[in-house]
Amino acid sequence: MSDTEYPFDSATFRTVLGHFPTGVTVVTAMGPDGPAGLAVGSFASVSLEPPLVMFCPGNQSTSWPAIKESGAFCANVLSDQQKDICNIFAGKSEDKFVGLSWATKATGSPVLDGAQAWIDCEIVEAIEAGDHWVVLGAVRSLEADSEKTPLLFYKGGYGQYQPLI
Repeated sequence: MSDTEYPFDSATFRTVLGHFPTGVTVVTAMGPDGPAGLAVGSFASVSLEPPLVMFCPGNQSTSWPAIKESGAFCANVLSDQQKDICNIFAGKSEDKFVGLSWATKATGSPVLDGAQAWIDCEIVEAIEAGDHWVVLGAVRSLEADSEKTPLLFYKGGYGQYQPLI
């Protein structure tokens, strides 16, 4: 089977992988023309020593070039009260930061007010992989609000975490 022949189509692939619930993260940076950001569901821890994380922006993203050029990013883990913010950053708006409150930390990347957690990183490497990039970040600063619960994405919709007990 060649790299382009699969026994399934991209819609089936998306549907099956949609059965894996993910946290919702907005990746931000201070681009050359001001703040830039995009929503991603592909964010994860990579290593504890050294502390590394990764996210995967699409190679068609209009925000990724500004983030890459900045050399740094902040992964803002959205709370279950921030679905509207996710929708803003998932879109193609010219200025996604209008009306939002944010501050900066170690790298100068925007940290969104109200996020459940944030991880401020320097870009270590960006590897093109299919129709996305795999971006590794070295963690420089981070913080979490244990009183908040995360926004989740599952089977094409939003939800929230509820403990089993």
